[in-house]
Amino acid sequence: MALALAPGARNKLLAFVDLLAKWNRTYNLTAIRDPMKMVSHHLLDSLAVLPYLPMPAGGELADVGSGGGLPGIPLAIARPQWQVTLNDSNRKKTAFLRQAAIELGLANAKIHPGRVEDWQPAKRFAVVISRGFAELADFLSACGRLVAPGGVLAAMKGVYPTDELARAPAGMTCDRIVRIEVPFVDAERHLVLCRPASAQ
Repeated sequence: MALALAPGARNKLLAFVDLLAKWNRTYNLTAIRDPMKMVSHHLLDSLAVLPYLPMPAGGELADVGSGGGLPGIPLAIARPQWQVTLNDSNRKKTAFLRQAAIELGLANAKIHPGRVEDWQPAKRFAVVISRGFAELADFLSACGRLVAPGGVLAAMKGVYPTDELARAPAGMTCDRIVRIEVPFVDAERHLVLCRPASAQ
């Protein structure tokens, strides 16, 4: 993938897969059980968006509906200079996120439990990303207010989301849809980048 990673990042990424596989047996964090498949479908899938995230110096990223920490934990590992906040409403999942951040030594990751609709962050984010929202319109409606001026909402999708784009709420500009190539994943992947009118 030709990504430059921070020193020690590869070992931390593999340690994250080990943690995910271990906790998955009890907490059902992901439908994928095979650690090798976790590498391709979770790690590489998460890291593949890195070149397309417009993160300014000092900017912060929020991973909304983070679940098992995807894509937020791989991004925090790969880019320790980024401040990453992981959000989920499920207590078991946020317990895993806290433990993963501690065990992996991620000083740049913090956890915000609770529904995103109720979240009132002290500082808005340069990038708000999610793999966890089934519908693009729901993601944009719930998370548009979390984005700082000039920031973006980044939705990770499978096939090109033609119908979902047509249902995007008014006041959102979704003018960049990038096809992502993920090694060892034989399926379409797209990243939809949107800007709320209030953040432009």
